[in-house]
Amino acid sequence: MGTKSFFVVLLLSGLSLSGQTLGEISGTVVDPSGAGVPNSTVTLINTATNAGRAEQTNEQGLYTFPSVPPGIYTVKVEHPGFKTTTSNVEVQVQQSVRLDLTLQVGQVSESVEVSATAALLQAENATVGTVVETKSIVELPLNGREYLNLVTLAPNVSNLAPPSGQAQSRQGADRANQSISAGGNRIVYDYYTLDGVVNTDPNFNTYVVLPSIDALQEFKVQTGVYPAEFATKRRR
Repeated sequence: MGTKSFFVVLLLSGLSLSGQTLGEISGTVVDPSGAGVPNSTVTLINTATNAGRAEQTNEQGLYTFPSVPPGIYTVKVEHPGFKTTTSNVEVQVQQSVRLDLTLQVGQVSESVEVSATAALLQAENATVGTVVETKSIVELPLNGREYLNLVTLAPNVSNLAPPSGQAQSRQGADRANQSISAGGNRIVYDYYTLDGVVNTDPNFNTYVVLPSIDALQEFKVQTGVYPAEFATKRRR
C-alpha cells in the first residue's frame, strides 16, 4: 500500500473547520510540590476573537481542549487558595500542544504570568510535517503569488519531479504543471485539502482550487506518519 503527501491549508474565512486542520491543547496543573490540582478551572481564550472555553481538571490535574482552531491563545488557571496563572500559547495547523502549569500559593485575585516557549520537539504525536506560517507567505517572494512555491521550505520536498503528461495533454495550464514530490513519493500520491475539505482532482492528483495568498493564514506540508483522519485516503 502506498503513501501520500498531504498539503493541509487553513483559510481566513467564515468556513467551518474540520478535524484535519484543528489542533489540541492539553497538560497538567500542579502545585509547587508537583502534585496535580484537581477541579481547577482552566479557561482558553482566543486572543484574536476573544472567544473562550472552560474546562475542569480531573483528579490528576489533567485538562485537554480538543478541536482548537489554529491561532494564539491565552490559557488561564484558577483555583481557591492559589494565584491565578496565565500563559500565552500558539496552536498551528494540526498541532498537539502540551502546556503544563504550576500554581503558586496565594489569593485568586493575585496573578502569575508564565512566558511559554516553543517546544523544540513535538512529543505529543509522531506526525511528520512542516507548517509554513503567515510571515513566510506574505514576505517571501512568490512567482505568480502562488503559495505552492513555498512547499519546498519543508525538508525532503521537491517541486522538480516530472509533471503528469496525461494532465498536460488534457487540461493544461498551471494545474497540469504541478510536480511536487514529498518524502520521496511520486506526484500521483499528492493529496490536497482546503480547510479540511478534499481539494484534490481525483483524475490527475493535482489541486482543484488555488486560494489567493491574501486568504491564507498558514498551511502544512505533511510527509509521514499521518493522523487517523487520513487513513481512509491512502490508496494502493
